[in-house]
Amino acid sequence: MPELHDIFLRFWDDLMSRPNGPYGVRFILQPLTAAVVAIIDGIRDAHSGRAPYLWTILSTSGKRKTHLHEGIKATARILIAGMAMEVLYQVKTLHTFYIGEAIVIVICLAFLPYLLLRGPATRIARYCIARREKGTQP
Repeated sequence: MPELHDIFLRFWDDLMSRPNGPYGVRFILQPLTAAVVAIIDGIRDAHSGRAPYLWTILSTSGKRKTHLHEGIKATARILIAGMAMEVLYQVKTLHTFYIGEAIVIVICLAFLPYLLLRGPATRIARYCIARREKGTQP
């Protein structure tokens, strides 16, 4: 049975080789797609008067699970596509499949950008909406 140190070294080596290997374009496409979805959802949050996404998750324990589920639902297609590309990459390049590596890669490429960008998108949209409303008043 491999030691934890060996598993970590293999994981790190595999992780560092991914951007240059086959399907490396996903390291651009997945975060970009997640960013677009986050911006759209952030604008919706601003229009509906909701608090920024990550702040709500961190500060409101009662709504944390609901909001995380909402984010996963919003990024579901990106997560599924990312997992499919990761499976293809691992099978083609590594000739095996490591589920732990796949989960880490997919979360880092798809869900993390969404999580980090939705709140700032809400704040920027809220600022723009307020400026527009202030400018139209007599």
